[in-house]
Amino acid sequence: MKYVHLGIMFLFLLFAYWQMNDPDPLMWILLYVAVAFCAVQHFSGKSSSLVPIAGLAACFFGILLLIPDFISWLRMGMPTITGSMKAEAPHIELVREFFGFFLAGLAYGWYFRLSDDH
Repeated sequence: MKYVHLGIMFLFLLFAYWQMNDPDPLMWILLYVAVAFCAVQHFSGKSSSLVPIAGLAACFFGILLLIPDFISWLRMGMPTITGSMKAEAPHIELVREFFGFFLAGLAYGWYFRLSDDH
């Protein structure tokens, strides 16, 4: 189980790297690197609920802001969001961001549950 944390760390560091060419990279890089930080903490046997709680809050508010766009995408028949790395239509970027918050939120929630001080 301990090495699952290393896999999560590498995955979210890769997510952070892919954000370098995004129009708003800083927020996403911080969000994903913080998940990687939680993974490193758990790998090393030290954990705190502070970072997961802050990350969960950020993801919760991000998802709330993007729910209308996500619903709009669903109503459009869920057109592809994976055609290219460049978002040609506004819904592509917004739905990708929704899923980014969702995945990070799942990771933060899991690390909160695993934390020693919650």
